[in-house]
This record gives sequence, C-alpha cells and structure tokens, in this order.
Amino acid sequence: MATNREKLARLMEESIPHDEKESLLAGIFDDIRNDARVFFNDVTEWITGEKPMFKKSDGKTRQTWENDTRNQVVQPLQYVTPKTIDDVVEIVRTAEANGLKVRAVGSGHSFSDVVQTNDVLVNTDLLGSPIELDRSLLKDGVDTSCLVHVENGIKIRALNTYLEQNNLALPNMGGYDAQSIVGAASTGTHGSGISLGPIASIYRSIVVVGDGGTHYRIEPTNGITDPAKYRARFPDNTLIQDDQWFNTVAVSMGCTGIIYSVIMEMIPKYWLREVRTMSDWDSVKAMLVDGAVLRDNRHFEVLVNPYALHGRHDCLITERNMTSKPTEPPYERPHRNYLTALIGLIPGAVDIFDFLFNEFPHLSPVLISEAMKGLVDDGYEDISYRVLNLGTANNISAYSAEIAFPMKNNRYIEAVDHMLQVADQMRRVGDMYHCSPISLRFVKGSDAYLAMMNGEDTCMVEIPVINGTWGGFQLLQRYENAMYAFSGRPHWGQVNYMTGSHDLVRTMYPNYDKWLEVYNRMNAKGTFSNVFTDRCGFSPITFEQA
Repeated sequence: MATNREKLARLMEESIPHDEKESLLAGIFDDIRNDARVFFNDVTEWITGEKPMFKKSDGKTRQTWENDTRNQVVQPLQYVTPKTIDDVVEIVRTAEANGLKVRAVGSGHSFSDVVQTNDVLVNTDLLGSPIELDRSLLKDGVDTSCLVHVENGIKIRALNTYLEQNNLALPNMGGYDAQSIVGAASTGTHGSGISLGPIASIYRSIVVVGDGGTHYRIEPTNGITDPAKYRARFPDNTLIQDDQWFNTVAVSMGCTGIIYSVIMEMIPKYWLREVRTMSDWDSVKAMLVDGAVLRDNRHFEVLVNPYALHGRHDCLITERNMTSKPTEPPYERPHRNYLTALIGLIPGAVDIFDFLFNEFPHLSPVLISEAMKGLVDDGYEDISYRVLNLGTANNISAYSAEIAFPMKNNRYIEAVDHMLQVADQMRRVGDMYHCSPISLRFVKGSDAYLAMMNGEDTCMVEIPVINGTWGGFQLLQRYENAMYAFSGRPHWGQVNYMTGSHDLVRTMYPNYDKWLEVYNRMNAKGTFSNVFTDRCGFSPITFEQA
C-alpha cells in the first residue's frame, strides 16, 4: 500500500493521466480524513470514557455510501468493514443489542433500494478471498475437482483470475465483472443460455450469519457436507440440509442474514466464439417460435430497437458457442469493433450521450440502430469470461430495469410486441425516447423460490437507460406497470416499483410462503429488515391503536 508521501511524489510526475491524478488526490484526502477521525475518536473516548461500538470491524460514523449510478444514497449510523466471520458475528450481535438493523453491500451495482439502511451498513470489500476447500467435512464420494469456496465480497473479476489459474471457469456470467459474486447471485442475477440457470444455480453450500449471530451452513437436502463430521468439528454451528432453506437463502436479497461464504461448482476452463449479426424483429420472432436458435446455441441474445425505421425494428443477434483454444496470436484473431470499444474509454462520454439524447431526442431511433451496427463481429474468440464481459461499454454510467417472462406459449413475444407499442405511445404523446435498445436473454428455470426465473425457463428483457437522460425512471415505471399483464416479474436488484400491496409478490411467486417461513425464522428479530423489505411486504409491520 503506497504511503501519502509516495502518492504525492507520483502526483508530481507530469506524465500521469488526469484520472489517475484525481484518484491519487482522493486517496490522499481520504487518508487525511480517516487519520483525523481516528484522532478525534480517541480524544472523545479519553474525555467521555465511552468505547466505540464496533471495534474489530473498524466501525465509522458520518459516512456516505452511494451505488454505482448514485441513485441510491445511504448515510447509516455505522459503516463497518469486517475482515473475518467473527467480525460479522460481532457486528450482528452488537447491532441487535442496540436495537439496530444490518445490511451488507457488495460492489453497489444494484439500482434498487435493496441495501438501503438507516442503521448499520456492512462493507464486504475485505471479505474478498478464496478459502481453501475443507474436504474433511464433506461426504465420502463427493467430487471436489470443480468445487470452489470463496468469501462473499470477492468480485467476479478477481474470481475469474483465480479460476483461470486453477484451470476452472464460471459456467456462465452476466456482462459485467465488477460485481461481487454473492451480491449478484442474491438478487437472481444471471447470464444467458436456455440451458444455464442464474448464478445462484451453481451454489452447493452457503455459510450465513443469521440473527443472534447464529452461524449457519445451509445446503440442499442431499448436501455435500457430512453432518457427523461437521457437528464434531463445529458443535456451536448449525448445519441445515433442507431444500426449503436452501432455495430461500440462495436468492434472498440479503434479507435472511449476511452470507459470509459460498461453495460453488465450476466447470473446466473453456473458450467461446462470438458472432454478431444484424436482423429485424419479425425475422427474429419467427426464429424464436421455431426454437432451434435457442437449442443450438449455448448463448443466444437479441438487442431490439424499440423504434421502427423504414417499417422494421432492427435487431442485433449474438450467438456464442464453445470452441477450442485459439492457436493464433491475439493480434491475428478476430476482435470486437475497436471503435465501439474505444467509445467507452472517452472521458465525459456520458455527458456527450446525455447532450445528444436530451437535446435531439428524435435522433434516438437512428442512433440506436447505428450503435447496434457498430457491434457486429464475425467471430471474436477468447477465454470464456472475456467474451461474456461487455468490456468498455460498462464504463458508460447507466441504470436499467429487467423483467422476466415465462417462455411457455411464447408469452414473452407478446410482451415484447406490447413494449414496442408502449415505446411508440411515449414517443408520440410525450416525446419520451429510449436511449438504447432493449435486450432479450434466455435463462434456464431455477429452484430458488424468489429467483425471477423460478419454476420455468424464462426470457429476461432488460431496458437500459444512460444516466442523466431525460425521463428514464418514468419510462421504466411505465414498462413495469404494463408488463404485469404478461406475467412479468421485475428483477430485484434493478429499478423496480413493486410493493407488497394486494398480495402482488405472493401472486408472482408460487413458493412465496415457503420463502417467507424461512425468512421469518432467520430474521425473527427484524435484524435484516430495511426499506426494501418494508416496501415489498416481507417485514411484519404492526400498527397499534391508541
């Protein structure tokens, strides 16, 4: 870790980029503020005789946390950074002793209020390491060749590096690698591929700290851990091997406790070949009804321009399939469009997009189509995680909503057709325009009770909005309200407006009561309740008459 003296010396070098200078200055001022805070905390303790509430976990007060797009801001009573599971246990017990609630946060890539708390916010950044798999606790005969044990805060980018070093890989991932793996999985996050479930589908064991600081290890009924061996080693911990508990905690949005670590099942390292071609929505619909493109491709994705140009909605089709390791040097292989990749590296690119889409909204249909044409490629090949990652496009600050539709009876196609009608109505009546295409990805059904794809194969329709463009949140709310009529389930971690009123969530999820039963047992004291659980109707709130 560089000292402030070393940072200042680096700052004096003329050759360093402007953004690195900003980062160095921010780091120096953060260090100064933290040193001053420690000093005055020590002075306060000396004068008052009061000890800090959170000791091991470096508790801080008067902190502001923002998510990636700054639409969620938290100013909790305590901002804590645990380094071990014992720290997590202490945090939960100390919070409960003081009547406070606790929420954990990963990379801050969720756009919903899922981590909002007024009390204790737990930063998991220092819980970001692989853990050596303890094979002595497992049942005889368990294949451990692809099992990996990691702490909750490990980022997907770091996990990919670790897996590659061990000749393993994630079976699937979304287009962004800066999320924490557990934070992403906890909201039902997914990649694409009708044979591939959401991230949580690779969980085999979950270590979680529940209320009272209870240390749980939760697995399916036929879990990998040997109960006798586990009890002998950890008599004070609780091993639960039960499908209901596992399917609740796997996708629980942080509502059932603080997940400390997970054991996941990976696959051997592999390579992918990506081909992107242009088409139109009518042609794509026919392909989807036929179904061969979903069966024959490991990954099949579609971007759709919400606006018709010359009587057709342009589409970009992405197909990805496994391939052998490329033998050519990297510079000789096909690549994604370099110009498109460079756009994400331009300083102030978001300001440029905001200006274009806000001042010249009628150009949106053409700009969207031209942007999709710029993504066409004829055979990009690389190791799996680089192909699945969207790359520099992730540098463009944006938020989104995503809605899950059942595949059966092609209900999702009706839903997309209706979305196009809603887009056209907003354009005609209010000059409200999209600034991006909508995305269709196809995901295998999940056993997790509150996964958006619970119970059946699902089409996930994502609607991105560049941060700062006009009317974005209103546009997303209109879509969500319209999509309930097509069995649409909004993504928990993206912008959504669901409430618990009129049994809306229970109607969406057939296993909701099973989920709620475990939630109420693991959160009996309300330790993990927050704004999100109140809004969605999970929290038991009572009103007493005077």
